[in-house]
Amino acid sequence: MSFRDALRLTLREELQADENVILMGEDIGAYGGSYSVTKGLLEEFGPERVMDTPISESVVVGAGIGAAMAGLRPMVELMTINFSLLAFDQIVNNAAKLSYMSAGQINVPMV
Repeated sequence: MSFRDALRLTLREELQADENVILMGEDIGAYGGSYSVTKGLLEEFGPERVMDTPISESVVVGAGIGAAMAGLRPMVELMTINFSLLAFDQIVNNAAKLSYMSAGQINVPMV
């Protein structure tokens, strides 16, 4: 099994196990992701759970944070590690700290 297939299998298992799990990222729906990791997941789980996002890493991560705060379990895909730097403010100053900044009242369970 390739690494790509293992990732797809894991994503599928998590989407099947919990209806609150959503997957979001750039070109992950109809296109299947830039490395075909999410190929077929849109057809299987629908556009409410597998969502294409705008080409803005900060927006993608910010939307994931908001979804997590609303009770969903988002899995956010950024195309490559290089692009994660564009979302680092959201990751470090929001996702990682919201629980502490709210005295534990807000949780941000996202991958």
